[in-house]
Amino acid sequence: MPLVLDPAAQDLLFREARTANTFTDEPVTDEQVQAIYDLVKFGPTAFNQSPLRVVLVRSAEGRERLVQHMAEGNRPKTATAPLVAILAADNEFHEELPALLPHFPQAKDLFFAERPVRESAAGLNAALQAAYFIIGVRAAGLAAGPMTGYDAAGIQKEFLDDDHTPLMVVNIGKPGEDAWFPRSPRLSYDEVIKTV
Repeated sequence: MPLVLDPAAQDLLFREARTANTFTDEPVTDEQVQAIYDLVKFGPTAFNQSPLRVVLVRSAEGRERLVQHMAEGNRPKTATAPLVAILAADNEFHEELPALLPHFPQAKDLFFAERPVRESAAGLNAALQAAYFIIGVRAAGLAAGPMTGYDAAGIQKEFLDDDHTPLMVVNIGKPGEDAWFPRSPRLSYDEVIKTV
């Protein structure tokens, strides 16, 4: 087999992993979230810019504030998931670059002095990190329910600020009853991979 990762791990992370739509009430602990972050923080980003920021919504009051900004079909699962994470891009990530890129601290001003450039870079690289985050949730033996059906401006105003752009909301927990929709098809290798 060409992959060195254990087949059970391949199943856990990809083949058997699904987007959960219902969850049990088993809590997701701070220790689990810390372990997820400590794993996925090593995923690559350009210039090691690491622009992903995460707001964990645990309180009933926070959950109520979030649910009102979710699309109608996403409200019940967001209301009942044990933990919900708002994943956002930090458009001022460049302020951390001297520490994150110590061998090239001038990158902060050389490449990222202009806000539109930062927003573009933050969006792309935080989206990469969001994908790593979902894989990390799966590696913790949990299910992730990532969603983009929400009022972005409302979530930004309610939970973030003008320097942070929401990317997705992720429900996290152990899958509940009837958690899965039928698996949707995927494109074949030949439909995606081209050699020149």
